[in-house]
Amino acid sequence: MSFVEAVKTCLVEKYCTFSGRATRSEFWWFQLFTFLAEFISVGICALIAESLDSEGIIIIPILICILLLIPNFSVIVRRLHDVGKSGWFLLIGLIPYVGAFILFIKYLSPSVETPLDETE
Repeated sequence: MSFVEAVKTCLVEKYCTFSGRATRSEFWWFQLFTFLAEFISVGICALIAESLDSEGIIIIPILICILLLIPNFSVIVRRLHDVGKSGWFLLIGLIPYVGAFILFIKYLSPSVETPLDETE
């Protein structure tokens, strides 16, 4: 899956779809898109705020972050389904340091051939 296909899938076709699977390429391309969108919006707003002496424009990156929150969670849950875990496994990330590391390992793991009924 290409960068454009992954972004289109996550933002248009499966914006709020928590069932099904997401391949590694779909997941990582969308994570890259999310990072770039937030990074670029913060940079542009910082330049505009500096030139206009206005800090009110900082609301734009916050809105982008909020808009990308649901598709980001949905692609994470679908990625966990693809590695044979329930979407609730995402809560392991609440464990400081260790949880994030375990999730990162799962995000890197190859797909597991399990029926979707067991993971959803």
